Amino acid sequence: MDADRTPGPLLNLEGLPSPLWVLGTGTGVGKTFVSARIARAWARGGPVTYRKPFQTGVDRADHPEADGRVVGGPGVAVESHVLLRAPLSPLAAARREGRVLDPADTARWCLRPAEGRILLEGVGGLMVPLAPRVHFLAWATELKVPCVLVALGGLGTLNHTLLSAEALMLRGWRIEAVLLNPGADGTPPEVAEENAGLLRQFLPLAVHVLD
Repeated sequence: MDADRTPGPLLNLEGLPSPLWVLGTGTGVGKTFVSARIARAWARGGPVTYRKPFQTGVDRADHPEADGRVVGGPGVAVESHVLLRAPLSPLAAARREGRVLDPADTARWCLRPAEGRILLEGVGGLMVPLAPRVHFLAWATELKVPCVLVALGGLGTLNHTLLSAEALMLRGWRIEAVLLNPGADGTPPEVAEENAGLLRQFLPLAVHVLD
């Protein structure tokens, strides 16, 4: 195995800080899958509150496709704030329902005290619109909460990951780790490891491949 395919250090999910954002380079990269893994690892040491501030494509918290149904479990409480029916950006979905979202209210909701650790999951990619002239990254930056960045394992992930990581770093975010999720796009593990090795050459961050 060449240097670019050498596996990185083991990822210590239990050692990640709270509160913590789980962000993604786009839709379908596995943010909810990663959130579930972190929440279950944390729950071994005490209670966890998982919060999903925005979710589109569902109209109620018990909807079969609600992310909280995947993440919830023993020791993990699930809280949802803004649920929107259309599978679009929060801004577009809210407009279809004649609603105007209040990002400031949602920010306060995200940081309410909770028993144990707090895990926050983002929506779509970093620049998804939430309100007129307000995208997710600008809004979430104000909360000053660190993150992990989830990305696909295969083709296109280098560009998407580098762009997303740079956008976060330029706004002063603390990125605990970049997590490549080959299961989301069917990437062979050796290809994902090669991409991780390349990302480590460009980023001053821990890069891990999820199994």
